[in-house]
Amino acid sequence: MSFPATRLRRLRKTKPLRDLVRETQLSPEHLVQPLFVTAGEGVRESIEPMPGVDRLSICETVAEVTELAAAGVRAVLLFGLPSSKDEFGTEAYDDEGVVQMAVRALKEAHPEVVVITDVCLCEYTSHGHCGVLREGAHARTGTGGDAEIVVDNDLTIELLAKTAISHAEAGADAVAPSDMMDGRVGAIRHQLDEEGHSGVPIIAYSAKYASAFFGPFREAADSAPQSGDRRGYQMDPANAEEAVREARLDLEEGADVLMVKPALPYLDVVRRVKDATGAPVAAFHVSGEYSMLKAAAANGWLDERAAAIESLIAIRRAGADIVITYFAKDAAAWLAEEAVRR
Repeated sequence: MSFPATRLRRLRKTKPLRDLVRETQLSPEHLVQPLFVTAGEGVRESIEPMPGVDRLSICETVAEVTELAAAGVRAVLLFGLPSSKDEFGTEAYDDEGVVQMAVRALKEAHPEVVVITDVCLCEYTSHGHCGVLREGAHARTGTGGDAEIVVDNDLTIELLAKTAISHAEAGADAVAPSDMMDGRVGAIRHQLDEEGHSGVPIIAYSAKYASAFFGPFREAADSAPQSGDRRGYQMDPANAEEAVREARLDLEEGADVLMVKPALPYLDVVRRVKDATGAPVAAFHVSGEYSMLKAAAANGWLDERAAAIESLIAIRRAGADIVITYFAKDAAAWLAEEAVRR
């Protein structure tokens, strides 16, 4: 029935009415807080381009998760900053590596918190790429004259599977391969099952784009490539159908959750992947998205709280079941305040 009989504003008149018909819900249970774990003791080091986010030693990580759990955030995603790096990223799969030790400490202190580990080599390799470089890769040039970095896909997935096993043995609740190597989900699933970790789910970075929005993270994790870039293995930002193909392949290989990264510039991809697969979908609200909102708020151009919550709702509305965001702790507090007001 058309206007004037139909007036959609009737259900917007008061807050209780708006709450009653709200289509998309956001709660702390949907959120995952990324954490940067570094070697050392008593370390809480601020990250300049990411205000409010710190590099944390293991004891400080446990303390931070205590606060997160109190705020209602039930899951964290760990990134490791090793004490040393080499061409093969060997500290990534060291049983006494910083992530492995952090997992053990967290599961002892907070068994109720879901501990997810990032499985990649970029933070651990001296060259900053997500896998082992082929011999002579630095000398190759592409048609445009840029350095063409060639990662050895098959050797890399062996090391990624080894890394995932070390995380599972330390007690990780889930592993999240973020490298974008072909076949790595299948290799990790096979190895986990073979070594008695069939119950550990894989949260696959299925559609990880070669994005300009990763800049602050690379400073935080000291993981910027020393030469070339990652366009040879991360996705072209212009492609969406390819993301659906990647997601379907990961499902076939044994992924339990599919991820799209970044989130806000790729909400259409989140929706496509959700509609095409019906699988649980995560979206990573990445460092650049976080830093932009923080910078705009610091300059008085945006209301940080309102803009952050609106962004997270948008990601949920697009189809994400899980939202990985550096705002998780703050958002949980804001949502709790809102619930009290009701």
